[in-house]
Amino acid sequence: MSMPPPVPPASAPPQPVQNHLAWAIVSTVVAFCLCCFVGAIPGVVAIVYSAQVNKKLNLGDVQGAMQASANAKTWCWVTTGLAIFGLLLNVWGFMTGGTEQYMQMIEEMQRAQQ
Repeated sequence: MSMPPPVPPASAPPQPVQNHLAWAIVSTVVAFCLCCFVGAIPGVVAIVYSAQVNKKLNLGDVQGAMQASANAKTWCWVTTGLAIFGLLLNVWGFMTGGTEQYMQMIEEMQRAQQ
């Protein structure tokens, strides 16, 4: 009697693919508040890629999900960098009296309208 061929060991389940959605949303909101619209553009791109990760995993496209995750992470870093840059600009503006100059400009415009 011949023995049946050995059953190959089950492959390890694939590592979960992070979608970075929370990071994308938080960095987008913070960048929008600190950098205006410029900070929100890469944040929206990060959110779109983040949303694609779970969809691709549900379709069985692990490679596509990993690529979308990598793209989302890259765009999250870009958005975070813009948020940090915006924060530094805001701090610099406050330190150099930018707020006072802005308020003076607003007051002058209001006087001109009267």
